[in-house]
Amino acid sequence: MGCGTSVAIENQGRPSEVDVSARQPSPALTIKAAVLIQRWYRRYVARLEIRRRYTWNIFQSIEYAGEQDQLQLSSFFSFMLDNFTQLNGNGPDLISHLLDSAVDPVTEEVRQCKYEQIVVPDSYSGPRLSFPLSVTDTNALLSAFKEQQTLHGKYVLQLLHETQKFLKQMPNVIYLSSSYAKEITICGDLHGRLDDLLLIFYKNGLPSAENPYIFNGDFVDRGKKSIEIIIILFAFLLLYPDHMHLNRGNHEDHIMNLRYGFTKEVMQKYKTHGREILQLLQDVFSLLPIATIIDNKVLIVHGGISDKTDLYFLSSVERHRVKSALRLPKRSLDHTDVCCSRSSSRQSRRARVDSPCSTGRMKRKKKSRLTKQSSSSSSSSSSSASSVCSPRASCRATPRRPPPSPRLPSPVDMLQVPFLDSIVSLALPEPPREELEWRQIVDVLWSDPKNQNGCSPNSFRGGGCYFGPDVTQRLLKKHGMCLLIRSHECKQEGYELCHNGQVITIFSASNYYEEGSNRGAYVKLGPELIPRFFQYQVSRSTRKLTLQQRVSVAESSALKALQEKLFAHRSELMAAFQQYDINNTGRISTNEWAQVVESVLRLDLPWRTLRPRLVRLASDGNVEYESCFENISAGQPIPQVTPNLAETMYRYRTDLEIIFNIIDKDHSGQISIEEFRQTWKLFSSHLGVDVDDQAIDDMARSIDFNKDGSIDFNEFLEAFRVVHKLDMKEQQQG
Repeated sequence: MGCGTSVAIENQGRPSEVDVSARQPSPALTIKAAVLIQRWYRRYVARLEIRRRYTWNIFQSIEYAGEQDQLQLSSFFSFMLDNFTQLNGNGPDLISHLLDSAVDPVTEEVRQCKYEQIVVPDSYSGPRLSFPLSVTDTNALLSAFKEQQTLHGKYVLQLLHETQKFLKQMPNVIYLSSSYAKEITICGDLHGRLDDLLLIFYKNGLPSAENPYIFNGDFVDRGKKSIEIIIILFAFLLLYPDHMHLNRGNHEDHIMNLRYGFTKEVMQKYKTHGREILQLLQDVFSLLPIATIIDNKVLIVHGGISDKTDLYFLSSVERHRVKSALRLPKRSLDHTDVCCSRSSSRQSRRARVDSPCSTGRMKRKKKSRLTKQSSSSSSSSSSSASSVCSPRASCRATPRRPPPSPRLPSPVDMLQVPFLDSIVSLALPEPPREELEWRQIVDVLWSDPKNQNGCSPNSFRGGGCYFGPDVTQRLLKKHGMCLLIRSHECKQEGYELCHNGQVITIFSASNYYEEGSNRGAYVKLGPELIPRFFQYQVSRSTRKLTLQQRVSVAESSALKALQEKLFAHRSELMAAFQQYDINNTGRISTNEWAQVVESVLRLDLPWRTLRPRLVRLASDGNVEYESCFENISAGQPIPQVTPNLAETMYRYRTDLEIIFNIIDKDHSGQISIEEFRQTWKLFSSHLGVDVDDQAIDDMARSIDFNKDGSIDFNEFLEAFRVVHKLDMKEQQQG
């Protein structure tokens, strides 16, 4: 019998009455079902959002920790510059040329003559540029790079030389007018992602007189197509000098490029002319304008501002002197050294020699007095200060004592930058102009906005400032402006508004951390100065994935990176865990585990939320702390020639990789065991790690797997590669 056909016999003589309740549920039941579905969906979305947020926090924390490491590594480069050349006895080498622009300067005439003498072989099939450039040349470059072709080194050098000559004529701050164009397009960080740049041009059109662009720094590093991006941008800059504008970012810096891949990319793609290209790029990067202003109403800088940012002063700085924002100008360092020696001599006369504790107390009291003075002299809730640098005074202001920077980790955990603590612990009588210029530029390149009022050290990145809404409002009001556009921070939607809509962050590199992790965006401003945002995402596979799948992919990548961080600090973590585990049970509480991990890694992450993803619980509810190391191991077992040496080398693997590339002058991919020993000796002394020569020799021989007397680059990487055991199981099952 079909549903709804059954009718009572006694009702056959009367019109049938349909049982409505059998066909339709009651309204109360319908509402209850809807509420249950809605509640389930909200919980599902909330859990997904929690995963997405902590994944993002992991990526960002590790990124900023890497920037702190780079700031500390820069001091080792200076140390190496002073010592390694003496060790090898070969005079100025690539280290000197990369880190000290004063070494062996080359005049423009000599460079141009050298470029013209370079012969391009007939077998070269890429584009051939002629100067001045034409639209045909830029189209040829775009087509060649889409086909994975490489521009010949001669044309790269000529292009950089012409760009250098053009930028020398440009002011520090560019003033534009929107009245001459319908709209101006502003793009943020690209970081070597050529596909994002090509997609922007596809969606928005190529640069032209009718379609002006501003690219707001960080063109290079991290991505694999950095050199192609700057070639395209510089070519359009020369073709449309009045309609193509480039601001400098914190990655337009040759020391940053050593760590984040651009230097390596150039040396791999241009084995013959790579050295000359890198040297010329030092000058080109230092000549890029610092800021752009549209209609005297919109300020565009890469990072941000501080409570001491002075646009008039920025307009007058000699920006080409700041080759790297990571290094204090040489004259200022000399000035600081003199002040250090005078200050230390005065303190030594006052301090008691037989009481080191009293010296520490005196230093702490002095720092507290400096903090009180600086905070009382500032109108904001906290004075402007950066753990690397921050302007304390303008050219017209009276110099003030800077507040102390946040405490740095111990030398074993992090390299000590020599000029950080010396600057913040001294009251300089008169900061030299070079130092004031440097500090102003660093704040513009490195700072980030915050929601709280005031200006404080950007201790999370290690450089620049955190500036609040009051700082933004004060600067905009002072100069009669209404909007600050900056980049420097990856945003999940490609852009973000803060400070009551007065600050816009624009980020143009999609999939920055992981495939599907974020969108890219650009913003367009017309004569009304009303921002219009355009989002995109370069992806060949992400579009096919669901939201949950995209979150899972990014989460897996973030957790792997975090597990590697845990592995790199295993001995410190175990020592700290065991302090809580008095009875040696292998278990501690979740709260104790979270406290230990944060105190060692200092990543400011929600460890209690992450605990189920990183560590296992015992039956009593406590954490089995050794389980956080179970799913990861070294790629090649390294004999422990001395306690924790292999772990220390793994922790500084990236730094050693950079140094390896610098030492390998002939780019053969090999260094001798003697070079390895001398380099590690310098590095370990800088870290404060006491390792004897025999231990270093044993370590070098242990990673010389083929026993040929030299360390191959691949051997080095393999020795300090970590393996995720879950990945190995998946590969074996596949």
